[in-house]
Amino acid sequence: MGRLRGGPLSTAEDYLRAAFHFTAMGGDCFYCAASLDIQKVLCDNHVPVVAHVGLIPSYITWTGWRAVGKTATEARAVWDHVKQLEAIGCFGAELEVVPDRLGAFLSKNTPMIMLGMGAGPGADAQYLFAEDVLGCTDGHKPRHAKTYRNFAADYARLQTERVAAFREFIADVQSGGYPQPQHNVTMKDEDFDAFRTDLRLD
Repeated sequence: MGRLRGGPLSTAEDYLRAAFHFTAMGGDCFYCAASLDIQKVLCDNHVPVVAHVGLIPSYITWTGWRAVGKTATEARAVWDHVKQLEAIGCFGAELEVVPDRLGAFLSKNTPMIMLGMGAGPGADAQYLFAEDVLGCTDGHKPRHAKTYRNFAADYARLQTERVAAFREFIADVQSGGYPQPQHNVTMKDEDFDAFRTDLRLD
């Protein structure tokens, strides 16, 4: 699944061109959290679209970083969004950070495949970023994230080793410890002498 988002993509034509480009490379469906009109253009042109409902990071100006759908009014807005996505032809949607009961209800009442991230066990599938699964970052972790390995500690250790290695390299260069004869390409004396003679330096 390719991700069609942001950057140089701003018009429906931009998104469509990118979708066809990635289809030619082997993409079989595309994640797109753009506006409904852009998603509809993709669907109308037979591009399989996975949309996004609930907490949509590109829309956080309106919602902030919080769960969406905890009130009856917000739950209805999420429901209406799902129905709009169905109507334009999306075949799936990422369902992000909504109450578990709402996630289960939506998943049972739409033909779309709902990929839950922080939407409870009732979604059709569960979705977590590899960074969360592997513990690649320090700091705030979302409530729905579960870490199975602590790669952040490994990355920190590797960064310490990187810095140490480059410091040793610099020290070696400054002290003459690098390069040593085994690192150099040799040239026979007679060839070097002939080279200098050719340049008329002797």
